[in-house]
This record gives sequence, structure tokens and C-alpha cells, in this order.
Amino acid sequence: MVSEPLISATILFALIVLGEIISYLTKARVPMLLTAMVSYLLLSWAGVLPEKILDNAILPSLGALIIAPVIMHMGTMMPLHILKSQWKAVVISILGILGSTILILVFVTLLFDFRTAASGVGPIAGGIVALLITVENLQDLGLANLIVLPAIVQALQGVIGMPLSSILMKRYSKYYLANRHTDKNVANISNKNEPKKETIFNKNPLLQNNVIRLFIMFFLASIAFMIGEVTGIHFTLVSLLFGVIGLKIGLFEQKELERNQSFTIMMVIIILIVIGSMGGIKPHDLWEYLPAILSILVIGTIGILIGGFIGAKLIGWKPTKALPVALTALYGFPGDFILCEEVSRSVTDNEEDREDVFNELLSPMIIGGFTTVTVASVILTSILMNFIK
Repeated sequence: MVSEPLISATILFALIVLGEIISYLTKARVPMLLTAMVSYLLLSWAGVLPEKILDNAILPSLGALIIAPVIMHMGTMMPLHILKSQWKAVVISILGILGSTILILVFVTLLFDFRTAASGVGPIAGGIVALLITVENLQDLGLANLIVLPAIVQALQGVIGMPLSSILMKRYSKYYLANRHTDKNVANISNKNEPKKETIFNKNPLLQNNVIRLFIMFFLASIAFMIGEVTGIHFTLVSLLFGVIGLKIGLFEQKELERNQSFTIMMVIIILIVIGSMGGIKPHDLWEYLPAILSILVIGTIGILIGGFIGAKLIGWKPTKALPVALTALYGFPGDFILCEEVSRSVTDNEEDREDVFNELLSPMIIGGFTTVTVASVILTSILMNFIK
């Protein structure tokens, strides 16, 4: 009966609900995604959840369809005038990755060897693309026994990154609410006072049809994928750009998927897939590589914090704002978006203040996540893996 798609999806959905309840009760001290991922891992090990529950729920196929539209939606959440101010987030993110890379290559190489260190750099600095590059190179070199190390590092990095980011983001959010009108470094950038402009959306009643608007997003997502195939630029970056441009020219409304009532179900599917990525980890794999994994996770996190702190001092940001941006390397999307939602919800009950906090956190976190997970980590991994012999 568990093999039925509806039942499998409902069981996994229950883990998200559990995570949401715990996040609410702990005021976001325990992030929803962390609870869901750890619960899934423990239940899988205990044999409570079937090994192929993710496939039974038909989620991987759905996930492949909706990632690009959701990323495009992220672009519609960040007007161009806000994005222009986010060069500082890029600097913070790059310095965080550099700090992590340097410390891992020095200390993990001394503790173990260069292969172990290089295998862990990409996954801790980025997401699934960096992991795939690492795995392919290890297979080509006949080092299949090492593949489990970057896989586990990539799967467990959020266990450290998300709670740490949540604590720092809550501290900064409280500071922001108290000082947003007096501190120029936290001056709120919002759209409340912007005059409404005549847009493509307003001029064409047909575009106000939810089905047509959703089709436009999927059509542009397909174009983004084709551009990625031809140019080598990751399709998520192109999708993000399409979202920003679409909002600017008025093709999309702000928070487009929320407007056409599609966002919640898409986010749930993506979260379920992220949770399912823990399924391949076995207890004996974790135990065998535990010393190397812990070393990479701890040393890498310290490196990210050092790099992010240096960046904060250089550009004049508070460390509590800068460090979570650097730490996006450990989880990326959708973790960064979820944390922004959870933290803004936990620090105030006022809806207007909550929106201000969310907007203040979201732009640098999303830009930081893309800088690390989607761009810098892929470049870094591609270079480093060439040095493994």
C-alpha cells in the first residue's frame, strides 16, 4: 500500500508538517528542513520508510519540471533596484568560499590526504552540480570508494549551516527592526512607495489568466534550459535572469507563482526531493568516513565564517547579516528561502514588519546562494578535480 504514489507522498509530506510544527514551537531555532531531513534519515535507517519511497511518490520527475519555474519566481521577488544593491552579497559569498577552500586544502590534507580534501571542497561549497562534477571525476580516476565522502558531506552540510544561519538571522532581524530607520546600512529597500506603472500584464487581460501565466513561466524555463545546454551557463541562472527581466518589463507580477496560486505545491515538491536526497546514506557509510566528513564539515564551516567575517568588515555589514549569506554555501535553495520565511515569521507578529524583515533578508540570501552553490562552487570544483591524480 505504501507503494501507492498518493500514500508515499503523504507520508513524506507529514515530515514537512512535523518540521513546520517544531519550527513554529521553537521560533525557528530548529529549521523545518533540518527536522524533516533528519527524521527521514532516521526512519529510513529504522526500516520504517521504504527505500524507494521517493520514486513511489513520483517526485523526482516532478522536481525536474518545476525547479526552473521556482527559480524564475525567485527573480520576480527581487526588483532590479534591489538586486543592484546586492554586489556586497556576492563579495561576502566568494570570500566565504575562499576561506572554506583554503582551510580544507591545508588542514584536511595534513590530517588525511589531498584527494580527501579536494573531494570535499566542491560539495561543502555548493550543491548537487558540484557534487556531480566531483563524482564523475572520481569515477574517471577509478576512485569510486571515495564517492561516498562528498555525497555524505553534501547531504549533511545543511545540518550545520541551517541552525547556525537561523540563529544569526534572528539576531540581525531584531537589530534591523530596531534600527531600520536610523542605520543607513540597514535602510529598508521596498516597493511600497513606488508608483504603479502601466505594464504588459495590465495592458493584456489575457495575461491575467493563471493557466496562461504559468505556461509562460514553463516556456521561458524551457528556453533557459536550452540556453544552458548551448552555452554551459547553468539553467537556474538563466531562469533567475528571466524572472528579474520579466518583472521589470511587466510580464510578471511580483511574487508571480504566489499570484497564480502555484507556489506552495511547487515548494512542497522541491522540499520533498531535498529530503529524499538523504536516502542513499547508510549507517556504515557514515561510520567509515565519519572522521574525514566531520573534519571537512567543521573546518569548512570555520573557513566560511572567517571569510564572511572578513567580508563583513570590508564592506561595512554587521556580521549577523553577512555570515548567513556566506553560510548559504552549506544549503543553498530552497533552504535560504525557507529560512527567510521562518525567521521573519518568528521575530514579529506585525504583518508589515514581517514583510520588511523578509525582504531585507531574502535578496542577499538568494544572491549569496546562487553565487556559491550555482556558480563559484562549480568553477572551483572543475578546477580542483583536475589536480587529483
